[in-house]
Amino acid sequence: MARGLLVSTQSNTTSRLILASISRVSSPPRFTKIRFSLSVPSTNRSLCSCSNRQNEAVDMAGYREAFAKRMALAGLKPHHRIALGVSGGPDSIALCVLTANWKTNNANAARRQDSGFIDGLLAIVVDHGLRAESKEEANIVSRRVLDMGIRCEITCCEWLDGRPKKGHLQEAARDRRYQNFQNVCIQHQIGVLLIAHHADDQAELFILRLSRNSGVLGLAGMAFASQLYPAYPDSTDEVSNSHGILLVRPLLEFSKEDMYKICQGDNQEWVEDPTNQSALFARNRIRIALKKLSSYMLNSDIQAVISACRTTRLYVDQFCDNLINQSVTIMAQGYAVIDLEILSPSKIKDICLSKFVAVVLQFISQRHRPVRGSALKSLLDYFRTFPCKTSFTAAGCYLCPAPGSKGTKVLVCCSVDFSLPSKVKLFHKLSDQANKQFFLPEVAQIIADGKSHVDHLVADASDVHFLDVTSSESVLLEAKRHNILSESTYRTVLSLQRNETNNFRSKTTELSDTELKNEVESVGSSVSEVLKPGQIGYFMNRFLVKWEWTQKIALDAHSIAEATSDLNLGRERKGCYWSSCLMCHNKVAEVCLMVDAHWMYLAELSQGCHLENSEMQMEQLNGKITMCADYAQISAQRALVSLKTIPVAARRGLPVLVNSQGQLLCIPSIGFKHCPCLTGSAVFKPRVPLGGGHSSFILSH
Repeated sequence: MARGLLVSTQSNTTSRLILASISRVSSPPRFTKIRFSLSVPSTNRSLCSCSNRQNEAVDMAGYREAFAKRMALAGLKPHHRIALGVSGGPDSIALCVLTANWKTNNANAARRQDSGFIDGLLAIVVDHGLRAESKEEANIVSRRVLDMGIRCEITCCEWLDGRPKKGHLQEAARDRRYQNFQNVCIQHQIGVLLIAHHADDQAELFILRLSRNSGVLGLAGMAFASQLYPAYPDSTDEVSNSHGILLVRPLLEFSKEDMYKICQGDNQEWVEDPTNQSALFARNRIRIALKKLSSYMLNSDIQAVISACRTTRLYVDQFCDNLINQSVTIMAQGYAVIDLEILSPSKIKDICLSKFVAVVLQFISQRHRPVRGSALKSLLDYFRTFPCKTSFTAAGCYLCPAPGSKGTKVLVCCSVDFSLPSKVKLFHKLSDQANKQFFLPEVAQIIADGKSHVDHLVADASDVHFLDVTSSESVLLEAKRHNILSESTYRTVLSLQRNETNNFRSKTTELSDTELKNEVESVGSSVSEVLKPGQIGYFMNRFLVKWEWTQKIALDAHSIAEATSDLNLGRERKGCYWSSCLMCHNKVAEVCLMVDAHWMYLAELSQGCHLENSEMQMEQLNGKITMCADYAQISAQRALVSLKTIPVAARRGLPVLVNSQGQLLCIPSIGFKHCPCLTGSAVFKPRVPLGGGHSSFILSH
């Protein structure tokens, strides 16, 4: 299966891999291999099954009980609609076995119904299309899953930009795999996806992140439950209630050995992928090294350290949630205000303040990568300087004192000088309904039920070991000091870390000048995007932008007065209608960020300047008359009043609509438009909600 895409916190569980009642053996069961006759023998995956000579009994009841407890911890119940990510290896086949039994209360899933399939359960097999035999292998895996009574769908990856480079192959395949999982779940209206990552995967990731100098939160490993968010938010409601797809890893307390035992106990076959033995990839090198060094003490100690890191992360997450609820205000225009007096940064430990800052900045900028290193240290110093007197730019955000706060509040805005391209992603109204139907109420309830379990697992600060550690090395030292790591395991882990660090450094290549240039292209310099009437554009993963244009609008005294807020103007032009607006005659608008010239234009327009550019034609039953843009002037006057309530720094992150000549048509966030024929809206709906996403987490188990 794929390695972890999203990370979250884990529970303060025992360092052992699974319940003590579950039987264990010292090595994986013996199995026979059936080699496929495919076109590329050197990369064939082999079909495996437990040997008939392996007669040791497997305590399937113990595995099923442990699995049921993990599913309950996630808030899941057998009647929920669930998808499974299946590669055909022992991990995902074991997941199929346990989920099928759990869904049918341990009945024989394949015979429970006349259809032979389990209701509300779908396996997803991804054909990456990177090898000639992948299609046939996907079909073989699909048949095995169907035989288990589980509906199955094969989804193929499309590599429109060509095959990914070797060094990035696993990462690219993982990203595309999760995108396909998400697409299939949306298509079938399934809100929960189970993935078969297990404790051995966590150990590999622990060593890998040690070699990359991750902090304690990263060393806590993969999430028990996290979320995948759709490319576009629901555009049918003003308030987004999207919870995305809930991704659950119920096997994180099971070992690789357990995967083989579960397959053996259910008489299931699986496939082994020889590419998992290639030393080209870091995860494979670490897996091979851990297997050679494997012992009960080593495995147990590593899991104990991971558990302690998860306990720390769970505490930090809840602490930061409370800080956000108490001190952060999110404004409708897409910026945040942080109350430093409530936050009291000087009294907060570095690890908690770092997480708090990272979460808020990730939300405002909608960048997946959190701020790290020297930039993070400077940010902490910035927040701890009270009152705030200067500005600061980091992680795609611009920070400055909030106007009128005398430095007691900090404004966090999206910076126009960072590298996220401001591309508008267009989709039709039909897609809105698809998104609307997908966000099932049961997902919100599942998350709420899971969170209620988690709230009881948070340890007191006195029981959290790693709150004061500053590096990966200090995590190991602190673990040894608390007798979590033995001296021998400490030395072994350090050796593994150094070996992989050296491998990583030797394979690291510098970015080419072209790549570097593309990376630092700023949002402010990016080309604006065209938006036609009726289309909805998703701007910078932050705003849903839409506009409509009506060729003729009949107006009576009341409607004109309502449009202009000027009753005298309305009475004079009763029975008239606007027609053929010169400003938007080509019926195309471009979306771009607000710049200083836009509000200067509003100021001049409010004084009667530029009216020659916004002249409108007005027809009457008894003839034609021409009017100056009284409407535009009044709209500009009202917009300026609204604009004054928005800090200057925040204005630069607002979307505006201009015509093909660059003339300002509409600023939806403050209600400005050049004529009543045009209606526009810009709703702040970030793709990933506050505290959610790739490097943050909703559930913490």
